[in-house]
Amino acid sequence: MPMDRRTLLRGTGAAVAAGWIAGAAGARPAPRTGGTTMRRELDLKLALGLGMIEAGGSLVEKLRLAREVGFDGVEMDCPNSFPDAEVAAAVRESGLPVHSVVDSVHWKSTLSHADPAEREKGVRGLAAAIRGAKTYGASGVLLVPCVVGGEVTHEAAWERSVAGIRRVLPLAAELGIPILVENVWNGFCYDPEGPVGQTADRLAAYVDEIASPWVGVYLDLGNHRKYADVDGWVRTLGRRIVKLHVKGYHREKGWTEIDQGDIEWPAVRAALVEIGFTGWATAEVGGGDAARLRQVLAQMRGVFGS
Repeated sequence: MPMDRRTLLRGTGAAVAAGWIAGAAGARPAPRTGGTTMRRELDLKLALGLGMIEAGGSLVEKLRLAREVGFDGVEMDCPNSFPDAEVAAAVRESGLPVHSVVDSVHWKSTLSHADPAEREKGVRGLAAAIRGAKTYGASGVLLVPCVVGGEVTHEAAWERSVAGIRRVLPLAAELGIPILVENVWNGFCYDPEGPVGQTADRLAAYVDEIASPWVGVYLDLGNHRKYADVDGWVRTLGRRIVKLHVKGYHREKGWTEIDQGDIEWPAVRAALVEIGFTGWATAEVGGGDAARLRQVLAQMRGVFGS
């Protein structure tokens, strides 16, 4: 790159960097918004989590089923119990790619843990997930960066997790695998006892502080509906967003089917188009057999207008 990271990420540069991540991850460059050239529809790849596929025996059978249902890809945990060769063979034989991996140790051995030994395990787990993503042909690692609570304050979680992520940035850059921070109910960058109307400003600032083109956001469109309007988070995070999780939520009823909560999906679609988002959207809901997976896919297509 013709300029150093500090210069690149000054001001609004972090949004540009996150957009660059999307390009590195295989998404086509998005057109500029505004004027007559603005896209009116979303260009998405629709995926599901491997654990949602409850039919089929072997890994390749599960991936074949998901492809037959109509999904474009799958997301799986890593590290996991599958030999690398088995995953590679299943992808090849089924024709269904693994587009993303989820760091499988980030809730237990958090990067914010009070015990330095657990934080070290968290760093090693993230590095293993990055290597696994490269092996599988995935284009990103989902990370829950920290958990606030008990003796772990918000400030400590911020500082410790930033330090942990920075330790693995050289590996992420070497292998070309972005680290994607997900918004979850971990008490971080929002107030779990706060009112509706909270913004994504703190999460944006967190990503910007890391100041790397190899760190972006894996935005879960349902996780913070309890506290905020989803389209507002989309606009605030902008080009930092690289991938999406999809689920339904109702402020009075709690978790719902994707299309049965009170998420304002037309507003979300408009916001995603506005920021020029292209790429992967992965269902994170209850799974089942082929009939259930078809239902989930139909719901995704319905809310995204695809």
